[in-house]
Amino acid sequence: MGRHYRPFTIGNRFRICPPETAASKDGLIDLIMDSGAFGSGEHETTASCLDILTSLPNLKGARLLDLGSGTGILAIGALKMGAKSAVCVDIDPAAVAACQRYCHLNQVSDRVTHVCGPLESVQENGFDLILANIYGDILLSVANDLVVKALPGTFLLLSGILWEYNFDVRQRYETFGCTVIQNRMLEEFSTVLLKKK
Repeated sequence: MGRHYRPFTIGNRFRICPPETAASKDGLIDLIMDSGAFGSGEHETTASCLDILTSLPNLKGARLLDLGSGTGILAIGALKMGAKSAVCVDIDPAAVAACQRYCHLNQVSDRVTHVCGPLESVQENGFDLILANIYGDILLSVANDLVVKALPGTFLLLSGILWEYNFDVRQRYETFGCTVIQNRMLEEFSTVLLKKK
């Protein structure tokens, strides 16, 4: 499906590799992805999120929501680090199909619920972790609804935010009861880690 590429590491925990690659022998967590897929780990926002994921405490047993899941790489990474289950949401049917494929390739399908549609399509609340690597204007528009879905103490890992949206996104989520834990400025985009009070 995708072109061949050499496996590469992100942070000190993840190795991104094509489907035909032998399992890692050095303790890294393999994330199996086709080359060129959006969210295959090559984009700075995806890499930034995966790097921050490795530093989060208490992923064990977490129920997570991945909004704008794309390939599902962030949810898959969290599941392989011990999260219990994931709801992956995307408005693009092709992205949902890709996410289903990668969940299968990474052997986490039994722990993932796929939703094609906007955030309102997700009925449940009470998530322990929220991931959203989508554009800043969308993060602004869904801020209240996204925070409502999080339990108190939940981390919200937001990325895909162009620099010019960074301040507004941080301010909006703070207004809805979140504290900024980390604000990482990348080459074009930014990643913000928040915690719901």
